[in-house]
Amino acid sequence: MVALKILLHICCGPCAIYPVKHLRDAGHEVTGLFFNPNIHPYSEYRKRRDTLYDYAAHTGLALLSCDDYPMEEFIRNVAFREGERCRYCYSARLTYAARVAREEQFGAFTSTVLYSRFQNHDLIRDMGNGIAHAEGVEFFYHDFRDGWKEGVETSKKSGMYRQQYCGCIYSEKARFLEKPPSR
Repeated sequence: MVALKILLHICCGPCAIYPVKHLRDAGHEVTGLFFNPNIHPYSEYRKRRDTLYDYAAHTGLALLSCDDYPMEEFIRNVAFREGERCRYCYSARLTYAARVAREEQFGAFTSTVLYSRFQNHDLIRDMGNGIAHAEGVEFFYHDFRDGWKEGVETSKKSGMYRQQYCGCIYSEKARFLEKPPSR
């Protein structure tokens, strides 16, 4: 395998642990990118961003950050299409990562969203490949879920902030919403 300069879109510090380790162990040069306008509320966004900054400093991970927080754009694009919100979310973040990768002359881009057992992995892979073709930069596909347990254990041992929902306001609602009893 040829070593690449890879831009890794990162949703949060705990989800970065295994993908960064895996990519580095394979000889790739990894730079992280934090761009997540889906995360609500803003206090949650800051917790995840700050946890990632601490992780990056501790591990020597170069990090690009978009301090722009286009939450309104996210909401406009998912309102009345809540059933398609994940599709939009994946697309917006992967497209942003691909554009930054192309502009900053990375050899490829990928995402820690491929680490989560709770995301639509096939859709992410297919979108990543389509966006890569449209943006003219390689999408580095790897199923990082094989390191799920290792990443969780490491983040807990490190005392990292660990969120309990994917980030969007809809997933937060689902987390707290009491289900009515079955009849």
